Order: sequence, then structure tokens, then C-alpha cells
Amino acid sequence: MPVTVKICGLTSADAVDATVRAGALYGGLVFHARSPRFVPLEQARGLADRMRGGLKIVALIADMDDAGIEAIVKSVRPDFLQLHGSETLQRTAEIRSRFGVAVIKALPVAEASDLDVAAGYEKFADMLMFDAKPPKDADRAGGHGAAFDWKLLAGRSFTRPWFLAGGLNPGNVARAVELSGAAQVDVSSGVESAPGVKDADRIAAFTAAANSPVSSSKQSA
Repeated sequence: MPVTVKICGLTSADAVDATVRAGALYGGLVFHARSPRFVPLEQARGLADRMRGGLKIVALIADMDDAGIEAIVKSVRPDFLQLHGSETLQRTAEIRSRFGVAVIKALPVAEASDLDVAAGYEKFADMLMFDAKPPKDADRAGGHGAAFDWKLLAGRSFTRPWFLAGGLNPGNVARAVELSGAAQVDVSSGVESAPGVKDADRIAAFTAAANSPVSSSKQSA
């Protein structure tokens, strides 16, 4: 089966078009104000309109209140809300029920025990995302280009589809897929020429490498 790709942190029409051309399935818009990939609501609406029909639209939020989520849902009309904060099981269930939008819950991973919480979130989220734990002094949960030990996921089974994220780039994604068994991968900083600036060639290379484990798996992790 092909590996499904999500390109997160899209901030321009060119980046959206490059993501569609590369064959990715998901495109992410970031609504975390401290991220270099943050897009204001009006800009996000225009990008979402460009994405619609070509990409599944994912709105990334972190510990956002209901008013903020409602504004995004009404304006952007995302296919998924990606919860990338410290949302509890109760809050995850509440968001999914209240807004009627499918939920991806990101879970930070540094060691095997961090995967234990997945069982709880599987009851309320439509999909999971395993991302590297941020540095201790970080001001946001993701987008740092850090990775965790992909072998922690090897042989693990979950009742929901899941993404591998954190530190992925065109040079290591094939190896990451091989070691983790991931069927879906997410990338942001790994396909950028500068923080928040997506590179079309890197997007294309990443998507191709994710689906070329034989030719790419010897690349360095």
C-alpha cells in the first residue's frame, strides 16, 4: 500500500500547488500564533479554498478555546482538526462532538511508555499522530525538526490510523517508514528552505522517498 503523506504548515498558494502536484493527500494549516507557519484566518480561508478538492484540509490547533475553533471551522471548513496541544481525553471528545469535524490527536513521544496513552485517545480521536517530544524550553508542541526512535513503533498495533511525525525529511523518511511501519507520514520543517517557507522540490522529493523504501532506505537517518 502507498504511504500517505501530509505536508503541514502551508503558507502560500505555491506551497499548496506543490503539495498537490507531489501527490500528498493532506495539507495542514497552522493556527498556533507562535509558529513561523501561522496563518491568519483570512489567509487560511484563501489557502483552504485552493486546497479543497485536491487535498484533505487539516487545521492544526493547540489548546484552543471553543470560540477560536468555531471561527476556524466556519471560515476554513477543514476536513480534520489536528489537536497538537495538551488536550485531555475529555477535551478531545468534546471538540469532536461539538464541532462535528474529524480529529487527529498528536501525542508526544520520547520513550516507549509515552505510547501507552494512545489507547485512551483511540476512543475519541479519528486518527493519531506520534510526534517527537519538544525541547523543554519550546514555546510550541511541534515543528522543531526533532525525531524520536522510530523503532518504538515497530510491531505496535492501534485501532486508529496513525501518522509518524517529527524530524522527517526527504533523506530519512524511507528509513523511518521501514523502521516504524508507518502507513502515514507528516512533515513540516523538513521540506522548507527557511522557517515557514516550503520548497517545491523538497516536497516532491519527500513524497517520492516515502513511497520508495527499496531505493531510499539506505539513506542516512
